[in-house]
Amino acid sequence: MKKIILASITATLLFSCVPQKKFQELEAKHKETQDLLNSATVKLNSCLEEKASATSRVQTLEDQNSFLKANNQELINNMGNLTTLTTKGAENLEKSLESLQEKDLTIRKLNNAITRRDSVNLSLVQSLKGVLGNLDDEDIEISVEKGVVFVSISDKLLFSSGSYNISSKAKEVLGKVAQVVNNKPDFEFMVEGHTDDVPYRGKGGVLLDNWDLSTKRATSVVRVLQKDYGVDPKRMTAAGRASYVPVSASEKSRNRRTRIVVLPKIDQFYSMIEEGMKDPAITN
Repeated sequence: MKKIILASITATLLFSCVPQKKFQELEAKHKETQDLLNSATVKLNSCLEEKASATSRVQTLEDQNSFLKANNQELINNMGNLTTLTTKGAENLEKSLESLQEKDLTIRKLNNAITRRDSVNLSLVQSLKGVLGNLDDEDIEISVEKGVVFVSISDKLLFSSGSYNISSKAKEVLGKVAQVVNNKPDFEFMVEGHTDDVPYRGKGGVLLDNWDLSTKRATSVVRVLQKDYGVDPKRMTAAGRASYVPVSASEKSRNRRTRIVVLPKIDQFYSMIEEGMKDPAITN
């Protein structure tokens, strides 16, 4: 205990003997040294991280090198096998190549037909948007999905609640749609009626449920297109989908709609393929 007290007294005397200015210089030097140490520690850690990253890259490159070596050896072996092919084997190889060329030609023909179909669809969409462009987006939507054009018309625009009688405003819209489809005789289309999932509660009459309501709405639209606007009935199909193909889980009003699905006639699509086969860019 006496030694500790003596050491404390000695230290106190020593510090008291060091001039204040000198002490501050030493303290500043100590701080500077500490900062350098901290900076060196940060740089050391950064170098260690870079080393680990470089080691990982080296390992990846070594793995890739091993893989390439193995592939190279396999290619060498395959080349050796090719040189030993018999005449019959060479003929089989030639036939396989011809088959691949035929498949490639078929794919190119199909792609050409699809491109032509997409061009026709684009023209159809532009025509529809041209005649229906002044309507609100909430009331009518035009889209293309998987090569098929869809025109979706909201329930509030076409019918009163629970009714399948078309409003006068809706007839104006259907007249504009008819104007476009009448100018596109190479298309057929299906009119789909859709409801929400609220059960139909009519008072007697011909409607029993949402199946009946959606179907009657589809047939009402088809009749207007045929009788009022001269659309060829052979081009149309009426279908009821009830509530089983919803587009929104939270907005029931979006599910109450009539959708017109426009698509090329099957024979017309095959004609596109045949025309593609005659394209010099493909046959040459």
